[in-house]
Amino acid sequence: MKLIVGLGNAGNRYANTRHNAGVMALNHYTQKKQVRFEHKTKFEAELAKKQDTIFIKPLTMMNRSGLAVRKISEFYDIPVEDILIIYDELALPFGTIRSRGGGQHAGHNGIKSIINHLKSDNFARLRIGIANEFTSKQPAEEFVLQSFSKAENKLLPEIFELSNPIIASFAESGVLLKETHKYEPEEDEPDELV
Repeated sequence: MKLIVGLGNAGNRYANTRHNAGVMALNHYTQKKQVRFEHKTKFEAELAKKQDTIFIKPLTMMNRSGLAVRKISEFYDIPVEDILIIYDELALPFGTIRSRGGGQHAGHNGIKSIINHLKSDNFARLRIGIANEFTSKQPAEEFVLQSFSKAENKLLPEIFELSNPIIASFAESGVLLKETHKYEPEEDEPDELV
């Protein structure tokens, strides 16, 4: 059994904010797979199952995400190595996604909560870059709670398409494709050969 988690803050006011990039990426994937979520109060999460994979979106604020992850991983007896967390990454430029194995929380409150609840950092991660030219001009906690710009919103579906194969590989075979992808818009005309 695999557990795949999309991180974000619960509630409509946060739905399109940068801190909800993990939930948005998971929604993009599960909609294509026609997976339906159900509200599960006992887990404090929305939960969906497909074959041997459980998908969840915690219904807490970001800094309490670990509670739902722990409850579900304990209930279904899912080892930490079989958990993939999808979340926003301020250290990566917008349009970049990067997957990796374990590691520290690097200041991300959702990851910090999960590490604290699981007593381990040995879970897989899929990070969605959110940094842009305005990142350094305001406190990080303000930037992540702002909505994506109109220009960014237009590109999000194509960026999430880059994350889908990574999610699918983990869900279907337990293999984390350790990759970095940078979204590059297609040129209208090919560059001239030099």
